[in-house]
Amino acid sequence: MIIAVLICAISLALTLQFFVSYCRSVIAASRTVELSEQVREIANLREPTLRGDEFRRLVQLLRLCPGRGNDGGNLRAVGAYYAMLHGLRAVVRPLAPAIVRWAESERESCSYFAALALDRRIMYSRELMAQQMSAPV
Repeated sequence: MIIAVLICAISLALTLQFFVSYCRSVIAASRTVELSEQVREIANLREPTLRGDEFRRLVQLLRLCPGRGNDGGNLRAVGAYYAMLHGLRAVVRPLAPAIVRWAESERESCSYFAALALDRRIMYSRELMAQQMSAPV
């Protein structure tokens, strides 16, 4: 019985480690792309860097835009990672300020990922509208 519990705990820890690595790689890839001024204006992003608590609002805006359907899995994964970071930050706040700073930095990266996804969806919506406008009636 103890061995089964130990195997289960190790499996969960390794799965969590893989999940965190996957999310961090998806987010890191998005950091190489610059946000357009258009998405900054639409999302009311005035500061050059995004705050971690803007993630939820950006996801709400994302839900209003049609997408190609290829970013839903990554959005869910980053959303789960964001929720995990939010919980971690709340738990370790009084104990480890360095971890809180790291978690907030990661949450800011999640917000940037959501803003970039919104930027792609806005561009896709504009492409759809341009196609409809140019199509013969």
